[in-house]
Amino acid sequence: MMSAMHWPDPASDASAAPGRVVLEVRAITKSFGAALALKDMSLRLRAGSVHSLLGENGAGKSTLMKILAGVLQPSRGQMLIDGQEVRLSGPGDARRRGIAIICQELSLAGNLSVADNLFANHPPGLAGLIDDRQMLRKSRALLAALGIAIDPSTLVAQLSIAERQLVEIAKALNQPSRVVIMDEPTSSLGASEARMVFGIIEGLKARGKAIVYISHRIDEIMQISDEISVMRDGRCMDTKVRGQTSIEALIALMVGRPLSAIYPPGPPHPPAPPGSPALPGTRQALLRVQGFGCTGRFYDLDFEVHAGEIVGFFGLVGAGRSDVLAALFGMHRASGRITLDGQPVRLRSPAEAIAHGIAFVTENRKEQGLVLDQSVLHNITMAHVHCRRQGAWWIDEREEWRLAQGYVQRLGIKIASLHQPVRELSGGNQQKLVFAKWLALRPRVLLLDEPTRGVDAGAKFEIYRIIRELATAGTAVILVSSELPEVLAMSDRLMVMRAKRLVKTFERRNLSQETVMAYATAAAAP
Repeated sequence: MMSAMHWPDPASDASAAPGRVVLEVRAITKSFGAALALKDMSLRLRAGSVHSLLGENGAGKSTLMKILAGVLQPSRGQMLIDGQEVRLSGPGDARRRGIAIICQELSLAGNLSVADNLFANHPPGLAGLIDDRQMLRKSRALLAALGIAIDPSTLVAQLSIAERQLVEIAKALNQPSRVVIMDEPTSSLGASEARMVFGIIEGLKARGKAIVYISHRIDEIMQISDEISVMRDGRCMDTKVRGQTSIEALIALMVGRPLSAIYPPGPPHPPAPPGSPALPGTRQALLRVQGFGCTGRFYDLDFEVHAGEIVGFFGLVGAGRSDVLAALFGMHRASGRITLDGQPVRLRSPAEAIAHGIAFVTENRKEQGLVLDQSVLHNITMAHVHCRRQGAWWIDEREEWRLAQGYVQRLGIKIASLHQPVRELSGGNQQKLVFAKWLALRPRVLLLDEPTRGVDAGAKFEIYRIIRELATAGTAVILVSSELPEVLAMSDRLMVMRAKRLVKTFERRNLSQETVMAYATAAAAP
């Protein structure tokens, strides 16, 4: 753990008494027209303490954070800093008062370097001239202090999602702050990177910072929190001291019902495809890749997936897992042999992959999975309509509406209407919308890259149920996840990658997290 870090921070609260209330909100209410997003929300943030917020998507967490960050004004209620009532005039005012926020939705400019992004709000220099050398030097020092091994001269567009998340954290901490708000900071990170973030949090606590931590990973919250507030329907249901509660109690508060099992049970072994012998080892693979490689991304992979089987891929950030899925979807040119139902196929573009019945739920739903300004209706049917246009000159709008409405109901997507812009939906509902888009095509092979990233516990359960139903119906599923408990619980077989190569294949039975991590980190020989 990084308990002693030394990045520049003139607003250190090292002298603040631990436990002293730094920021408080009292009976905050926020409405958008007739919709009530927050009602009588109260919260106290203490120096040297982590206060976690837990709740389903739409519970009001993001609205509360936007109020704390000066993005939104409350309809009524009070905010106090050091006991004095304040009214934030905007994000700049919040920053000047020492409130820093690390957003779940990345705010980085992809066409600029890491250093440019780190100092976007306060570039070093004189008389309006930016000192690039000084900016690079300070950026290297900041990243090194945080333990982030990224070259600050690199363009952000060239970084992985996980690396961008680490840069987002560094950017927020590159300013004087007394209160640090972290909204899903580990949602795109693997286990080792998440531990890095936990080390950063320990350093912030030691410097007297008040930390707000939002995460759907309840195990993380139970690991790092001092206090936990559970939100539901815009209200604070209760605030618990970490040592005086349990995961089960928190989930029951969050969703209003007990969840006896997070992961739906799977069959004892994958079902055989229709017409195939049921004996293990005698089934023909639906998808098989041999000598599969993409220079610089992954090398020489051999694996197969049967109909009705969920095959998981696990590895640390940079292992190449996501690139494998992108190549199978025709987004990267790869070498090797790919067969579907024993027939060789070429996947040179996403259009060719879709034509062969391959669907891809991407890691970055906002940039690659959805058209945010389009309606729910058009997002669900866009891929389906595209395929139907191949053989018809018109679109049956009544059928399009029926299809979209059916998937909204089946997946429990909460919307105002099918015409509602996707941008207005919560993260969990957006993710279920991505599933709906591909399910409309009835895919034979479903590629899932971090399918529950940024999704609350209740929505996760629904997504797991959907995945199980698809596998039971005969879909071959490949699941990439950074959450080891998730990939262990959902997979029939597990592939472990390290350094862009496949190092071990496991059957699900009697498999421990420690064994998987040993191969993922090179603690065990391949």
